[in-house]
Amino acid sequence: MIEAFLWSTGVVALGEMGDKTQLLALVLAARFKRPWPIVAGIAVATLANHALAAAVGHWIALQLGPAVLRWAVGMGFIAMAAWMLVPDRLDGGDAAARGGHWGVFATTVVAFFLAEMGDKTQLATVALAARFADLGSVVAGTTAGLLLADAPVVWLGDAMSRRLPMKGLHQVAALSMALLGVLALLDVGGVFTR
Repeated sequence: MIEAFLWSTGVVALGEMGDKTQLLALVLAARFKRPWPIVAGIAVATLANHALAAAVGHWIALQLGPAVLRWAVGMGFIAMAAWMLVPDRLDGGDAAARGGHWGVFATTVVAFFLAEMGDKTQLATVALAARFADLGSVVAGTTAGLLLADAPVVWLGDAMSRRLPMKGLHQVAALSMALLGVLALLDVGGVFTR
């Protein structure tokens, strides 16, 4: 339980550095200058999105046998490690950049939920849920990890993003994902043979 939470928090917090949703948090903070509804919107959107992703990961784990699952999860983590080395950029067409007629909270919820679809952290949540049986801990951990990375951006904004070594953070996140992949392939801890 605690292992799933800690891995999920750490992997997503590191993987989120420089991610498009972190850039989205910066855009929302600059545009609306209301950090509390933005952070609350990020939390709600992430919780919903990652709960859905964890359910998919759990379903996949139930459908595959332990050996196939071990290889799929291991290779998935290694692929995500490589993907994390490519920093995201916010597309000009994102909903938050255009604004809208909704309030700050609703705009944030919709923008973040959509931005997380198919994102590295959503796919990491799928893989973590397939790796760890405790879905609640995975969802809580991935949500906490995303908030650890994005909430400071909302409050500290541009000044903080210029001081963090994004390339180094991406490398640490990639190393963490690669380590999870190797551990899954080797079935360290017997997770796939229980």
